Amino acid sequence: MNPKILVTREVFDDTLAYLAQHCDVESNQEDRAFEPEALARRLADKNGVMCALTDRVDAKLIERCPKLKAVANIAVGYNNIDLAACTARGIMATNTPGVLDESTADLAWALMLGAARRLTELERRVRGGEWTGWRLKQWLGVDVHHATLGIFGMGRIGQAIARRAAGFEMKVLYHNRNRVDSEIEKKLLASFVTKDELLKQSDFVVLQLPYSPETHHMIGASELKLMKPTAILVNSTRGGVVDDAALVAALRNGTIRAAGLDVFENEPRLNPGFLELDNVVLMPHIGSSTEATRRAMAMTAATNLVAALTGGTPSNLLNPGARGHR
Repeated sequence: MNPKILVTREVFDDTLAYLAQHCDVESNQEDRAFEPEALARRLADKNGVMCALTDRVDAKLIERCPKLKAVANIAVGYNNIDLAACTARGIMATNTPGVLDESTADLAWALMLGAARRLTELERRVRGGEWTGWRLKQWLGVDVHHATLGIFGMGRIGQAIARRAAGFEMKVLYHNRNRVDSEIEKKLLASFVTKDELLKQSDFVVLQLPYSPETHHMIGASELKLMKPTAILVNSTRGGVVDDAALVAALRNGTIRAAGLDVFENEPRLNPGFLELDNVVLMPHIGSSTEATRRAMAMTAATNLVAALTGGTPSNLLNPGARGHR
């Protein structure tokens, strides 16, 4: 008898076809986000779930799902999953690292360039009929080339962002929990500095690190004050790493020049102060949103789930200890 699974959000037809070869599939192709109660009811008799960051898999949910054996997140992040609770119940949890690195790095650069050259603001002005002709001092931006780029988080995506900086002849600084190998530094022409040094020296500060209690509001009012008044902040990682209220104030008061944001605290709700500002580029959490990358993410999650439910070891297992609790 095939294992029963739930796919909580809309996925591609080829992903569903692959899953159907190995499992009895219930899928939410209407793509309506489940409230916690509805999710618990649908998962009560399931052996596995393929879920998104919008689905909270916590101890309370797990208690109501006695048959659950595997959770496959369609994301590289997994702060929506209580790993300790999964491990204690012998539930394997997986994510989708690697396949989205380059697309997410591209988006970080889009935010950087967009904020530097005021793209979303000026497009609104053109559409609104405000452009009446060329002027020497009209709507000036700042250069990206030859500037200093500071990256918080030099993992796979951070390194992909740094690689692109070579084409702009930028100086690259980084801060990481652990310093990367010297060969990687040499290849990326990147220098390790302290958090404060990065904030003080960088013209562009890009955040690319996971959200956790340790990184909550890592960038707040005091950190923003350390940045250059001409600096631009880019958050393409996770909401909550930045204190959004402090950032709104900093943008409004000229503490920093501009920001490019793909993520927010409490998304999809966002601080309404952002909507009043011209000096911020706002994107709806689309870092990995290209067709090729999203297809790869969905299929990676699917193969992880099938492996976990058919006696194999998933390639992207987050909690190896779960196998010992089975």
